[in-house]
Amino acid sequence: MAVRRLAPEAIQPASFAFNADNLAWAQTIVAKYPEGRQASAVIPLLWRAQEQHDYWLPKSAIEYVGDMLGMPYIRVLEVATFYTMFNLEPVGRFFVQLCGTTPCRLRGAGDIVKVCESRIGDQRHVTPDGNFSWLEVECLGACCNAPMVQINNDYYEDLTPESFSKLLDDLAAGRPVKKGSQIGRTASEAVGDLATLVDPSLYDGSVVGAWRKRFEEEAAKAEAPVDTQAIAAQAAAEPKPAKPSSARPEQATDTPAHRVAEGKSPVSKAKTAKAADPVKTGSEKPASQEPELPLGDKPTSYAATPLEGAKKRTRKKADAADESKD
Repeated sequence: MAVRRLAPEAIQPASFAFNADNLAWAQTIVAKYPEGRQASAVIPLLWRAQEQHDYWLPKSAIEYVGDMLGMPYIRVLEVATFYTMFNLEPVGRFFVQLCGTTPCRLRGAGDIVKVCESRIGDQRHVTPDGNFSWLEVECLGACCNAPMVQINNDYYEDLTPESFSKLLDDLAAGRPVKKGSQIGRTASEAVGDLATLVDPSLYDGSVVGAWRKRFEEEAAKAEAPVDTQAIAAQAAAEPKPAKPSSARPEQATDTPAHRVAEGKSPVSKAKTAKAADPVKTGSEKPASQEPELPLGDKPTSYAATPLEGAKKRTRKKADAADESKD
């Protein structure tokens, strides 16, 4: 980034202050911010100061804004020198910022540069009548309409050396000028007639969008009158069962009701024998199961620690030794 410095002291004005209209406007802007956050208004105030002072910021204007916002001068100077939209030296009444990035260069920005050099002079040079100065800048965001320039706050696009020279003549003479595209382009539309997406088959559903015909057919069906008599006749001819058929293969057939209907015992012998088996029913514990421990020896958790097991074994040995002594 290039170093940006203030203009020489010889051309700096002695003082700066907002006029009555700008002061009222600035006070309104500052009031939008909560107490202690007034510094947030530094950019709009600097911009208004630049507009008031022939489109450039003198040192006194930077200090004036700092005093108004309660900011150190160095903080305001940091903002003014960082943003290139703030001009720190005198510019012409019509300040031409020429986009020199790749899209504009490919579309003829080099020819516009030659016009600036022949009509105005070197960059940052103000013409003797004070009307013009120019500067090559980074992309200004109108690549579709290249080449283009920004003059003060307005864009002029689709330039040629001839149209740009006429634009400078009209501005100097005070004649009205046309902003935006100089060839009649609307916004960033293609120049001339459309050349893409003009094939009718893209829109009639024959190539792309066959779904459109299906939607139209469904819409036609929805709008057609409903034949209630035909629907009722069809429902009478093919009645739907209210509940599933009783002949479903997965339905249980070995139930007490079925067995009684067939003249059998309600409960099969196999189920009666199973119910009488204490092992299968869980009514008695298998003989192989370990006897229940006394209440004091029951573990306090499902996963006893090794230390707890060792204590139990030690206690059992001590009890056995006492019994042998007796």
